[in-house]
Amino acid sequence: MLCTRALMKRRLSRVYSTRHLTQQLPQKGDRVVVGMSGGIDSSVSAKLLAAEDYDLSAVFMRNWDTRDEYGNSDKGCEWEKDWEDVQKVCKVYDIPCQMIDLSKEYWNRVFEPSLRQWEDGITPNPDVWCNREIKFGALLEHLPGQGTGKSPWLATGHYARRDWSTSRPRLLRSMDRVKDQSYYLSSVTETGLARAIFPIGERTKPEVRKIAQDGNMPTSVLEREESMGLCFIGEKKRTDFKEFISSYISPSPGPVKMLATGKTVSEHPGLWSFTIGEKIRLRGMLEKMYVAKKDIPNNTIFVAPASDPSLLCNSVRASEFAWIWPDSPPTGLERGVKLSVQIRHRMASVACTVKTPSNLPGSHGQDHTDIEITFDEPLKGVASGQVAALWDGDWCLGCGIITTTK
Repeated sequence: MLCTRALMKRRLSRVYSTRHLTQQLPQKGDRVVVGMSGGIDSSVSAKLLAAEDYDLSAVFMRNWDTRDEYGNSDKGCEWEKDWEDVQKVCKVYDIPCQMIDLSKEYWNRVFEPSLRQWEDGITPNPDVWCNREIKFGALLEHLPGQGTGKSPWLATGHYARRDWSTSRPRLLRSMDRVKDQSYYLSSVTETGLARAIFPIGERTKPEVRKIAQDGNMPTSVLEREESMGLCFIGEKKRTDFKEFISSYISPSPGPVKMLATGKTVSEHPGLWSFTIGEKIRLRGMLEKMYVAKKDIPNNTIFVAPASDPSLLCNSVRASEFAWIWPDSPPTGLERGVKLSVQIRHRMASVACTVKTPSNLPGSHGQDHTDIEITFDEPLKGVASGQVAALWDGDWCLGCGIITTTK
């Protein structure tokens, strides 16, 4: 756990300078680079930007070397199909494009740290860190035009909004609450957010699809299934995901026990194979069981029926909390502040009270990077390693990694 703690601290403790955050919107002739995946959302974003008077170009990120997963089989060509679609879209709208290989950066900054957390038995969210470390990290460093004067803008197909308050950027929820992706962007730094453009953030998914259908979009893009999988392995079922991860983590079998009695009822291949709140199939049991607790030192998973109060969580502690405005956390944290919290994508945010733990010595309690979040109503499926993002209304304030639950 010490290794994982160090990774968390390194990942969240970076503080970026906020000097030069004066320009609020791209101006005529500004360099704008749109990140494209081959999907409808980023393609429509490119179409909308092409109608503006910008110096526009596109980039396609190759974040995952599929040879690591499939060897040299034909299954490993998904990124090539995506790249072909990006080139088709850019040809329609006369946008120069290029591919940038960030697979090494993704492995080092996102995938390997996530693997270590899975090995530790906690539940990371690689998609959140992909946005911070890759899209608004490594990609910003590699954008065409860097170092030639004014920094380029980065546009993405995220369902999110950005506005400005007192000359500082704010991350807001999308107008489409169902598709909202601001949770995934909650770790992006203020500097990264200042250069961001979200062209579809004010639109709903049906509106975006209609723009695509009316805009000479290539058929392969229009007929493409929406991706809902993890950013590094694409669309996979939970069973496929377990098989995928098991190829990178050595087996570490241990007992599955009933929480109430301590009776061993099954065996697990590793603590990473189940997360808190997940339903677990147990042979010979008619009643559905859910993961209630992980005893990491003893490599044991405890389960309980759905009605068991042990499945409920009343509060969490989030360490090394990364406020998007790092020098301006909410006032009154020592006493407690009413906000709302989200711990999973597509989860409705819930009301909570956020405060600085009173038992933390030294600077931790003073710089507000370690916080306690108490839910107004108990939640199910809350696990260490998950990302807790905080909102003031529609305004996302930042996020931290859950380290303890109560």
